Amino acid sequence: MTMTQEQATWFSDIFNRLVANVDQVLLGKTFVVKLSFTALLSEGHLLLEDFPGTGKTSLARAMAQSVKGTTNRIQFTPDLLPGDITGVSIYDQGSAEFAFHRGPIFANIVLADEINRASPKTQAALLEVMEEGQVTVDGVTHPVGEPFMVIATQNPIEQAGTYRLPEAQLDRFIMKTSIGYPDHASTVRILEGAGTRAHETVVASIAEADAVVEMAALARTVHVDASINDYVSRLVESTRTATEVRLGASVRGALALIRTSKTLAAANGRHYVIPDDVKSLAEPVLAHRLILDPEAEFDGVTSSSVISQLLIETPPPSDRQAV
Repeated sequence: MTMTQEQATWFSDIFNRLVANVDQVLLGKTFVVKLSFTALLSEGHLLLEDFPGTGKTSLARAMAQSVKGTTNRIQFTPDLLPGDITGVSIYDQGSAEFAFHRGPIFANIVLADEINRASPKTQAALLEVMEEGQVTVDGVTHPVGEPFMVIATQNPIEQAGTYRLPEAQLDRFIMKTSIGYPDHASTVRILEGAGTRAHETVVASIAEADAVVEMAALARTVHVDASINDYVSRLVESTRTATEVRLGASVRGALALIRTSKTLAAANGRHYVIPDDVKSLAEPVLAHRLILDPEAEFDGVTSSSVISQLLIETPPPSDRQAV
């Protein structure tokens, strides 16, 4: 079943109301908020590489409040253990049985703060839950519920004592972006509200969690023409042959670009994907999946600049392909 225009209009209305709601908290960052909700409704996870104090926690909390969901924040440290995230089984003397105590990963939106400060073993505790929406402890599977999203953060300026995320785990994040500092006008508005502490800010609920699950299912039904699939395939393949790239984007990256393009199309009130949807999402979806050649990095080449150049060199489709 393909999404209808009426469904696309309904989807767009709810999406834009959600974005406007969070905009009240994260002033001047509409594009980042749109990306965040696109990741949520694409059933993916978001990686934020940003400086401290840019509003990462406020973003997660406002998103959860907007969808009437729950949120938890996990501060990743070198001594954090996998059980501190997923939960542990504790022996109950009264019942003479082991009882599972849920960890902070059991929430609709989970903020994994400074994820690269934890050991690789602890980072790996997120792999199953990010991919399958469940955790397995002592052989027993526990679903975390829906909707579910991990917003992980990294500090780009403090790398001492950190563990770089392996490529396999980076590939699990559907997008990577940054919030950045607000502009002058937004900063002034923030200072005007300095009397209210960040954790005291509450935004209204726009949609129920069940509605968000319905929207995610609806986004999967957006029509993708064969020419769009061909365009995405050519774009991803070009990342593997670029001279500055040692390892290009995987098939998972291509799938992520299609999934997010479907959601963005619906958010813009369309029941079909156009090349501009792919172009606007190529950098946040693909850039973090590339491993650059060391010499290219030394010369100042970035993954984002590579994607920008490939978008210029890879012509988008001009006509629909016959089915």
